Amino acid sequence: MSFNRIVFIVLDSCGIGEMYDAAEYGDQGSNTIGNIAKAVGGLNVPNLERLGLGKIHPLQGVSAQVEALGSYGKMAELSAGKDTTNGHWEMMGIKLDKPLPTYPDGFPRDLMDEFERRTGRKTLGNYPASGTEIIQDLGEEHMKTGSPIIYTSGDSVFQIAAHEEVIPLEELYNMCKIARELLVGEHAVGRVIARPFIGEPGNFTRTANRHDYSRDFGRTVLNEMDEAGLAVVGVGKIYDIYGGSGVNGKASTNGNMDGVEKTLEQMKQVEKGMIFTNLVDFDALYGHRNDPEGFAKSILEFDARLPEIIAAMKEDDLLILTADHGCDPTTPGTDHSREYVPLLVYGKNATGDLDLGTRSTFADLGATIAENYGLKSTALGESFLSQIVKG
Repeated sequence: MSFNRIVFIVLDSCGIGEMYDAAEYGDQGSNTIGNIAKAVGGLNVPNLERLGLGKIHPLQGVSAQVEALGSYGKMAELSAGKDTTNGHWEMMGIKLDKPLPTYPDGFPRDLMDEFERRTGRKTLGNYPASGTEIIQDLGEEHMKTGSPIIYTSGDSVFQIAAHEEVIPLEELYNMCKIARELLVGEHAVGRVIARPFIGEPGNFTRTANRHDYSRDFGRTVLNEMDEAGLAVVGVGKIYDIYGGSGVNGKASTNGNMDGVEKTLEQMKQVEKGMIFTNLVDFDALYGHRNDPEGFAKSILEFDARLPEIIAAMKEDDLLILTADHGCDPTTPGTDHSREYVPLLVYGKNATGDLDLGTRSTFADLGATIAENYGLKSTALGESFLSQIVKG
């Protein structure tokens, strides 16, 4: 038996405890979901609990004394780093041996000079910042000067923010392409991101016209699926994370709940293949802003929507829930954290209450997906398909 469709949802940054090498990243004590649960006096997530979340790791308010409906475990990351790019590409079979470059002091002046020369515009910013805060700080000057706002974060990213009425979208996207061409070699960041916004000084808001320009790290299981004629629909930023490689359909989203809606819509349309969703609010709105209460509320909101997703599943569907890294909002820093990620796997015809243990790599997911569809996998990862198939 195999599964006809896979609904794969990444709860962005929902790590579940420091990895064995967390000290090398300065992340001792990080435990995103665990520390959030403590901070808010316990999590009330009955649907995630039924899938086995509390059996992965002790979590205040989440019982481990349940017969889990699904299989459960946690995964370690083999790739160096703790970035969105690293995590997602490893899931589909690619290990990154070196951390992607980050720029805590901003980008080198010679690189910025060449960027300004090629775009014909001076720039503002060029330091790590929250995307929503930097447009409030520099947005008015941007509107006066026409200079795009350049910033980065703890991720390996080069971000360009511009008001849609000051720099048209096509020009902004072209600037990103120029940056992508320049950011090679030692400066080959994981993603260049267009961050358009609208509004007036004091009231700027980012729009849904974000676009990511990712590095290509090689062939993944997604390429195998695509070439086999299977649907691979990216919901949220999935298409951009993989630079469209192997992803043959996409649906943009505006927040987690819209991401759930778009996932449900795709479940009505996709006949065979994978719906691959990233829910980014946990990370972007709460993890990076050290807001455990907001993070907890967002987890509860997702938990409340889980019954809809499960009800929409067919007999031969498989649901996979995981994360790509941690981003513990209770620790002093605002960067991602080097953590294990949860693994919850459910299907109406899949094994229940099964401990999948601690997987040695995120790539076990890609290996499992490849085996399910009878496809070639990468050399990385060990499939757990035989464990979750009933009988």
